[in-house]
Amino acid sequence: MRQIFGKAFLFLLMILSTHASAAAADPIQLPPLKPGHLRPLVAIVADNSGTETTDLVVPYGILKAANVADVVIVSSKAGTVSLMPALAIEPDITMKAFDKTHPEGADLVIVPAMHDNRSEVVIRWVLEQAKKGAFVSAICEGAWIAARAGLLEGRNATTHWYAFDKMAGKFPQTRWVRDQRYIVDHNVMTTTGVTASIPASLALVEAIAGHAKAKTTANQFGFVDWDATHDSAPFHLTARRIGLVIANYLSFWEHETLSIPVTNGFDEIALALSADAWSRTYRSQAIATSRENFIISRHGLMLVPNKTKDVGDGRSSWYEADILASSLGVTLVKIAERYGQETADLVALQLEYSATE
Repeated sequence: MRQIFGKAFLFLLMILSTHASAAAADPIQLPPLKPGHLRPLVAIVADNSGTETTDLVVPYGILKAANVADVVIVSSKAGTVSLMPALAIEPDITMKAFDKTHPEGADLVIVPAMHDNRSEVVIRWVLEQAKKGAFVSAICEGAWIAARAGLLEGRNATTHWYAFDKMAGKFPQTRWVRDQRYIVDHNVMTTTGVTASIPASLALVEAIAGHAKAKTTANQFGFVDWDATHDSAPFHLTARRIGLVIANYLSFWEHETLSIPVTNGFDEIALALSADAWSRTYRSQAIATSRENFIISRHGLMLVPNKTKDVGDGRSSWYEADILASSLGVTLVKIAERYGQETADLVALQLEYSATE
């Protein structure tokens, strides 16, 4: 009798496991376009007090380059949006103005990680957009916003490795899944760490305009594919990694400001990935510099640079023009050359980046 129950239990586990895998691999099915929309209206949410650099800029750049949707950056209030760990931008519209202009809501809402993931303004706005039928894509720790809006209850989901266990404990009604770069469950997408914004964005392009368009867009940026397969095992803190963070942080006499001169038409994705990576070494802070008050990227992102005259004599100044977005690997090599391989590995860990993916 015990053997029968044991076999039945194992069979049940197999069924549940299969169900979870199938749900994790759900294709993206975007809702029908809202009345008056000729193509999808995509709202990328930004909280002015701090929104993750790559989580916001990569979806913006990829969707804009694909030219398959109308993309706007929607901020919690008027004024400059501080990106973290680097850069600053001007949003396209505030939430209040967006609601007035588009009472029907967006077709797709992208939620990056935010400094204040308890913002009632942001959580309420995302929830209202979901109630209006929007597909919600929560990038990295943007999952906090989606979860607090109640959008992940009873769903399969994932998030950045650093927040995974915390979120699993806080939201036990969500089925938390590892080893997937991004997961789609009905009308909600969640992703792992920062660089998962790349395959997730290409998957959205495919959902909107088909595989061929997504492939063309991927090739444009030097990406090979946007497969959801991911090995979560290597991404975790160790005593050695913690020690390196402390050592780099405390070596203040070796800290550097890396100035990146920008001009109109700059590649927003390349800038975001480079500035993000260099600003995670605990040795350096990247800033974009110009003599102008605003600089416009090749796809219309309005960057607020540091004024050149305000930049002191840092220990180094660098700039790489026309680098591909996939050059994050090249950036990590340069970080290794300057600060050592362990620091480059620490940056890759924070970005949840694997050179094999």
